[in-house]
Amino acid sequence: MERTVPTTESEEIDLYLRTYYSLLRSTAEVRIRTLEEVHAGMNSLLHPGARRPNPDMSALIYSLLRLPDCMAQVKLVVMGQSPDVFARAGFGDVTAWQEVFAPARRRRCYFDGRSTLACLIASRSDIDDLIPLLTAFQIEWNKLHQLLSRLPADILPPETGNEEPEYARLAERLEVPVEDLDRLYAIWDWRFGASLRQIAEASRDLRVQLLSGSLSEYRRATHSWWNHIEQAVPDLAKRPVYFVSSNIHSLLNLLSSYPLQKKSDLLRFLEQPGNRGLLNEWRDIQAGRAISSPENFLYYVYRKYQQTPEGRRLAQAQQAHERRLGLTRIPSPRAFDVEAQVFDLGQLAANSEAAEIDPRLREALATGVLQNSRKRSDALILNIDYPLGLAAYNILTEVAGHVGAVLGVYIMGKSASLNAVVGDVLISGVVHDEHSQNTYLFPNCFTAADVAPYLVYGTVLDNQKTVTVKGTFLQNADFMDVFYREGYTDIEMEAGPYLSAVYEMFRPQRHPVNEIVNLYGVPFDLGLLHYASDTPLNKGKNLGAGSLSYHGMDSTYAAALAILQRIFHNEFL
Repeated sequence: MERTVPTTESEEIDLYLRTYYSLLRSTAEVRIRTLEEVHAGMNSLLHPGARRPNPDMSALIYSLLRLPDCMAQVKLVVMGQSPDVFARAGFGDVTAWQEVFAPARRRRCYFDGRSTLACLIASRSDIDDLIPLLTAFQIEWNKLHQLLSRLPADILPPETGNEEPEYARLAERLEVPVEDLDRLYAIWDWRFGASLRQIAEASRDLRVQLLSGSLSEYRRATHSWWNHIEQAVPDLAKRPVYFVSSNIHSLLNLLSSYPLQKKSDLLRFLEQPGNRGLLNEWRDIQAGRAISSPENFLYYVYRKYQQTPEGRRLAQAQQAHERRLGLTRIPSPRAFDVEAQVFDLGQLAANSEAAEIDPRLREALATGVLQNSRKRSDALILNIDYPLGLAAYNILTEVAGHVGAVLGVYIMGKSASLNAVVGDVLISGVVHDEHSQNTYLFPNCFTAADVAPYLVYGTVLDNQKTVTVKGTFLQNADFMDVFYREGYTDIEMEAGPYLSAVYEMFRPQRHPVNEIVNLYGVPFDLGLLHYASDTPLNKGKNLGAGSLSYHGMDSTYAAALAILQRIFHNEFL
């Protein structure tokens, strides 16, 4: 079909991409320093102050949240698709190294305890994510190093704490707002002083190496991931499946209601020191002074409770409860970090009682959708922790080739919005994919009416248009302006790859390139829901500028409830 979307290529972004991919083809290590100029030249919306001499704290914090804490020690970052790739390259068994984590990015990484960080990558999107993160991190670290290394020792906070007068003086000397240091302190906590002193002591000169960039290695890694899931639940190969890409807590909590059954434990936890704000919020909910969902609030508190010794002791009992209901967790121990869950709808229907399902789903029970349905369901729900970018295409393609009939594909995830506010839910029927350059037109099974009953704080905006980008840093004002003028207001990273896989699930050929693709007539249910977690047109402010409170779970659970209600309706009515 004739193209109606204008070209969206940015010369600066394209130059950046071509530069680091050409360098990564080398078998030698590549210095991040060689990428700093092209990185700054693309004028990324996430790094608007790259060329300014004073620190761009939003870009630094965004990077810190998505890189492991050991980055202060790292000199070399090595990327590969599997432990075997690292072993063949002479790094040995990297899984025997210390596994390290980033607060806001799921990527399996291992640190050798000295200077090397090994990162397992699931697709090219991990490269498009990691390289800009590392470059932004190094640029802003070195800016801070230059400033901190010239400061008198008495201005730097002590390694074990922070004095308020010095805190204000420090912000002034670093030419950053005090609230930016507050945000840094929220990340580093008691390590705040020690971390600043690490930056003052040495600059960063990171190197990076890509061990294998072949498509076959990505496929091999995805196949290994799937084999582990299929071994855990062999029935996936022969039974009909509803595929859901969401997260690892929403559907599980809604179907098991386990956190709600531990309400008394959670209320005792709220009485502990440090939880006063949450305790006051709970009292406001109970008194009707706050309109929050009590279920969402308890799910949020339960996640915090799980981080305590008392909460961790509930893990075995919780999983036994879930297994009795037909809910199976399948972690990903050696492949990329995408956990899976399988829910047996027939077993759930047979064993569930009103107390063992979220109250907002009990209407389905009361009307006979589950317990009194006329048929016994043999379908499974396969829920995966949403992947990053092109890994979505690899995963859904692998799943579609190895399960029984696919009855539905439902995608729920975060996005940035150009016209909504954080917490709104966006429903699209058009997706432009920067990977394939296709514009997909598809029959989204969800409308605002499906989500609005469960949404307390935000607004549901349907009939939207989505653009799938290659990376969070790989956008600038010119790029955004092109889409905004064409009515594209929803920006994310997975919808396009998922729809490319959907195309191949019912057409006898690989997805096209640079076409308008009509997916109407797809022989299974297809739904796409995004909740806004970022507003990139607020210059210099991004997800690094703060984090969502439990209110952010409002849109997550509203979308999850809509998906489950849709599956229940299709399967039992």
